[in-house]
Amino acid sequence: MSSDSLKVIIVDDEPLARRGLRLRLENLGGVEVVAECGNGREAKEQIVSLKPDVAFLDIQMPGVTGLELVQLLPEDALPQIVFVTAYDQYAVEAFEVNAVDYVLKPIEEDRLSRALQRAREKLGSENLAAQREQLLEAVADLTQESPEALEERLAAGELGSSRYPEKIAIKDSGKITLVPAREIDWIDAAGDYMCVHANGETHVMRITMKELEQQLDPKVFQRIHRSTIVNLKRVREICAHINGEYHLVLNNGERLKMSRSYKNKVQHFI
Repeated sequence: MSSDSLKVIIVDDEPLARRGLRLRLENLGGVEVVAECGNGREAKEQIVSLKPDVAFLDIQMPGVTGLELVQLLPEDALPQIVFVTAYDQYAVEAFEVNAVDYVLKPIEEDRLSRALQRAREKLGSENLAAQREQLLEAVADLTQESPEALEERLAAGELGSSRYPEKIAIKDSGKITLVPAREIDWIDAAGDYMCVHANGETHVMRITMKELEQQLDPKVFQRIHRSTIVNLKRVREICAHINGEYHLVLNNGERLKMSRSYKNKVQHFI
């Protein structure tokens, strides 16, 4: 490798995604992939140890997400960050406003090349400290959690235990809200939109029921109607009706209808 090659680390929980990104980077040339990591814990250790120039971070990794990883890294070990996401509604607007770089899945080679060029230019800049501060501020705004709190949760083993994201990113009216999945009471469909009810508030997101369902742990969330998903931990009572339907009463008093075609789901509440 030439002396001006960028040292790169790839962080993604999907092996095929890591392999695909490595091949694209190698095709572009001028890059040395020094490590691949499948989770945020491992990535933190490798970044501190190897000190890469650039880190490609998948945003929605289980456990320690790409956003959380940035906050957990010491500032003096923070490389140039390029976020990788399959969900362009997730944080793209926030990244653009804060001049934080990102690429969308499936990754296009031209976009990847531009990201590498930006990284080279930033590495040659005298404003690295300002760039790091800008990145950390953008990520802190999105995660809404301090690095100290994340470190405590990491040490307590509360991060990295599930393959489902701990927070659901909801873009609405030009802003992005990260709603902890455990705080969701129920979800219902309204046309092409999903209404996510949590802590007495309703958040609206444009996503299909199937896509949203795939982000939720089935041990906690179950479909009870073609247009309704409920948090099992929020169900207080189950009321049977003579027509074969059930009504679920939540802790907050909300009543939800379970249609007959989903009555086999009653076993999850017992």
